[in-house]
Amino acid sequence: MNKSIIIKYFFSNEIAPLIPELARLRITVFRDFPYLYDGNLEYEENYLKVYTQSNESILVAAFDGDRVIGAATALPLKDEADYVIEPFKRAQLNINEIYYFGESVLLKEYRGLGLGHAFFDGRELAARKYHYQIATFCAVNRPDNHLHRPVNYQPLDEFWKKRGFLKNEHLTAQFSWQDIDEKEETSKTMTYWMKKL
Repeated sequence: MNKSIIIKYFFSNEIAPLIPELARLRITVFRDFPYLYDGNLEYEENYLKVYTQSNESILVAAFDGDRVIGAATALPLKDEADYVIEPFKRAQLNINEIYYFGESVLLKEYRGLGLGHAFFDGRELAARKYHYQIATFCAVNRPDNHLHRPVNYQPLDEFWKKRGFLKNEHLTAQFSWQDIDEKEETSKTMTYWMKKL
């Protein structure tokens, strides 16, 4: 890893001062395939407040000097929005045992340096610290022939598998956002990945 890059952990309301930078990172990184997200700062900053309101949330932030160049978040599933929780209730899973990994965003020029592992390490550490049994996250489903799929696009499935996560094809949710080529929000299918801790 580049010696100038430092990883720092922030918990609960310690996250608040970093929300504007995290919001900007989300808009930048999620604009690319597969999310193609056409976001705005006001919505992002409001959405991210959930991490400051949870007593067991974490932000793993990567700094290059004073600049946040990547970040990953997590919190107890029970503290998430209903549309995130609902698939687990339908599957009769105990939401009180599950720690939910939210966004993991990293600027392109810093990829391939091991920061993805640092983001997972920090969140798994928090999940164990708070005594959760399962870690989970979800990823968007996009067809292989999607119009905006780059020719050299490499899905992260193999990376997630190496981290011990398994894809649960039957555990899905519908998230809505506006794609960069859309005039309004549309529903997207998200599939959950899970790991026993």
